Amino acid sequence: MGKGDILGVTMNQPAKRSRGGTPTIPHKEPAGGRTSVRAAKEKKQVGWRGFFKMLGPGLITGASDDDPSGIATYATAGAAQGFSFLWTSPFTLPLMATIQYICAKIGMVSGTGLGSVLRKNYPRWVLYPAMLCLVIANTINAGTDMGAIAAAIQLFAPVPTIALLVPIAGAIVALQIWGNYRLIANLFKWLTLSLFAYIGAAFFARPNLGEVLHGTLVPQVKLDHDFLTTLVAILGTTISPYLFFWQASQEVEEQISEGLTTEQQRKGATDKELKFAAMDVNIGMLFSNVVFYFVVLATAATLHVSGKTDVQSAADAAKALEPFAGKAGSLLFALGILGSGFLAVPVLTGATSYAVCEAFGWKHGLNKKPHHAKRFYAIIAACTVIGMVIDFTGINPMRALFLTAVLNGILAPPMLVLIMLVSNNRKVMGKRTNSWWINALGWLTTALMFAAAVAMFVA
Repeated sequence: MGKGDILGVTMNQPAKRSRGGTPTIPHKEPAGGRTSVRAAKEKKQVGWRGFFKMLGPGLITGASDDDPSGIATYATAGAAQGFSFLWTSPFTLPLMATIQYICAKIGMVSGTGLGSVLRKNYPRWVLYPAMLCLVIANTINAGTDMGAIAAAIQLFAPVPTIALLVPIAGAIVALQIWGNYRLIANLFKWLTLSLFAYIGAAFFARPNLGEVLHGTLVPQVKLDHDFLTTLVAILGTTISPYLFFWQASQEVEEQISEGLTTEQQRKGATDKELKFAAMDVNIGMLFSNVVFYFVVLATAATLHVSGKTDVQSAADAAKALEPFAGKAGSLLFALGILGSGFLAVPVLTGATSYAVCEAFGWKHGLNKKPHHAKRFYAIIAACTVIGMVIDFTGINPMRALFLTAVLNGILAPPMLVLIMLVSNNRKVMGKRTNSWWINALGWLTTALMFAAAVAMFVA
């Protein structure tokens, strides 16, 4: 019965024992990472310090979901459709939390990333097309995000966007190549704090409380093309395939950083580890959706109400907010773009490289030195450079975003099918297969993603 499915549930049974008393897959209890809450308590580091120390892949994954392309999608929804999309934030929260927890559990129990699991258990004709679509979507997304970072910097300093792209790309690649995993993970955790800027911007917007409650509590669905396209874009940018690969791979990286260097050492997960992973994922996804909610709220309360419904980028949304939310609201929005962009681009390119290297069985990992994983870092650099070149072509950022959302919308449903099959495969998961309610939420998410994509094309 998938005893590892403990999202929000306290487990009192002894670690490493199933409900019937049968031993689960053995696993050495690490000294840090997901168990750092217990370590913090033992050292009397209770409070925010110990709590923040426990958070890791789940928080980073959730925050990276609010990248500039995602912010542009939410801003477009708020500007064009007003408060009618607010309900999608609480609605998608349990769906994305379930999927990301499943991905985390796959990485923890199998001891390998999602790409490796798929390579070992499924045919190449399934794996390689999925990798190709993932590479294309992530590269375009990374390019769009770097353009948004440059545009946001322009709001603070009058420097041409083109002149900023090369330094931005260079700084991101340098961090990934020469920074070790622990440094990068800690930096990413601090960058998540920048996303609170969007919440501040929403309060400066002074929204109508009655309209906000109606948009939040009463789902509104229209069967016209614009509405369905925006809905698919929201689903595609909220439940994105790159997050699946990143989550699983970072759970593995966490274990490697704790000294579990072989796949056999990493296999399996205790109840306590899964409980902490669930907490990490839940907090990360909640944080992601709170930001999503407040971006829609801020743009609906200002841009939509004033009739400015055509938003071309996240930076445009920041500029447009100034007459309505004031200079402070506009700058807070721009600050959020900077932080989320510098967080999301490495996650996008890193997730791409993890997926490709795992699919081909190449050496990979941010814990490895560049000369030990040349292909891994070469793919990161190539994705970053190609994404940057896309910005030099002058492609409309919203068109690029739409293409990315469509690719994600097409790629996510079949990838979700594979994830659900893997997480119920006893050969991979042992006793940690999904419980009935995790399966119900997982398959519901898959069906909704399929339905939204089909409805968009039909409309």
